[in-house]
Amino acid sequence: MRAEDILRQKDTRIVMIRVGETVATAVSLMTRENVGALLVKEVCRTEGNIVVGVFSERDVARALSVHGAAALAMPVSAFIGRAVISCEPRDSIETVLRLMDENHIRHVPVMEDHTLVGVISARDLIRHFLQQSSPALQDQAAAVVHA
Repeated sequence: MRAEDILRQKDTRIVMIRVGETVATAVSLMTRENVGALLVKEVCRTEGNIVVGVFSERDVARALSVHGAAALAMPVSAFIGRAVISCEPRDSIETVLRLMDENHIRHVPVMEDHTLVGVISARDLIRHFLQQSSPALQDQAAAVVHA
């Protein structure tokens, strides 16, 4: 099983935010879209949307911890310091899991020739493994996944 197989099983919509938007805007967007992370993009006339980072609920918590309520007015770019950890569509699920584990992340952008084609989350992988498991385990774990 490969990253591209996981992408085929899920919604293709990718929720993104511009690099200069505020943390408050990001929180509103994550709430409205019911997602735990946003891809951060830099708009470039010649290149289109360039992914420059991932902004997650964890980043919100850290921002508030360090800066208090003032963090809400700060740009998301202030909190996306690390390089984008991504995979390619042909990468195995094991590779994606390894990236998540080694980098302590739950969302991995899938890039093909520098073009964003999707995002794989830990939830997507849980759903995949549940579909491969016994019906009894699927029923027990469904409540956790949908919580």
